[in-house]
Amino acid sequence: MPIVSRLFCHRISTHQPVRVLFRNWHKKSINVTWEKPEKGWTKLNYDGSCKCKTGKSSIGGIFRNHNAEFLLGYAESIGQSNSTIAEMAALLRGLEIVLENGWSDIWLEGDSKSLVDIIAQRKPVKCKQVQMHVKRINLIIPEIKNCIFTHIYREGNRAADRFAQMGHQLKKPQIWRHIPPNEVLRYDIFNGSNYTYLVTTVCTLPKIDEEEKSVKLTPRKTWEDLQRADSQ
Repeated sequence: MPIVSRLFCHRISTHQPVRVLFRNWHKKSINVTWEKPEKGWTKLNYDGSCKCKTGKSSIGGIFRNHNAEFLLGYAESIGQSNSTIAEMAALLRGLEIVLENGWSDIWLEGDSKSLVDIIAQRKPVKCKQVQMHVKRINLIIPEIKNCIFTHIYREGNRAADRFAQMGHQLKKPQIWRHIPPNEVLRYDIFNGSNYTYLVTTVCTLPKIDEEEKSVKLTPRKTWEDLQRADSQ
C-alpha cells in the first residue's frame, strides 16, 4: 500500500510579523493553531504524561474529522514509565485504534519532536524498550493507506493532553465515541480549530521559504520549561 510519511515543522503565515524568542532571553511569542485535516482524512492528536516524582505514566488521544468534529477519544494508565515511552505508547494505541476502525487516510500529530524524529526521520535509539515500540509502530504504519506524521507545539495539542491527564485516574483503558468527556469540554479545547494559542518558545533561527511564504521553525523547550529548569 502507498505510504505518505512526511515530516515538517509547524508553519506560520508571514502575512503578520512572526515573533520568536532566541536564546538571548528576550521574551516574545508566536501563534500556534490546531489545523483541520483535509476532507476524507482523520486526524489523531496523541500525548503521553509522566509524573516526574513517581514515574507514573498515562496516555491519551483524540480523533477528529475534516470538520474538527469529535470522533473518538482514548485514555489509560500504563504504570511506571518515562516520557518517551509514554509518548510512544500513546501513538501506538492510536494506531491500533486506526486499524480497528478501518480508517485509511490518517494524520498523526503529537507534541514530542524527538518521537517524530525517531519515527519519521529514523533517528537511532539505544533504549531496548523504545526500540520495541518503534518496531511495533513501523509494523502498523504500512497497513495504513496514507499517513502524514507531524509535530505541533504542546499548546496546540491540549485536547490530547487532557485525555492523557485523565488516564492517570483510570483503573482500566477507556474509549469515548462521538461525545467527548466533560473534562475535555470544560477546557474549551474540543474544537481545536477555533482557537489560536499564543506560545512563548525558544527556537533556532527560522528558515525562510520564499515560494511558500512561510517560516519554518525548529521547536524546542518553551519559556516556562526553561524557567522551571533554572529554578531547580
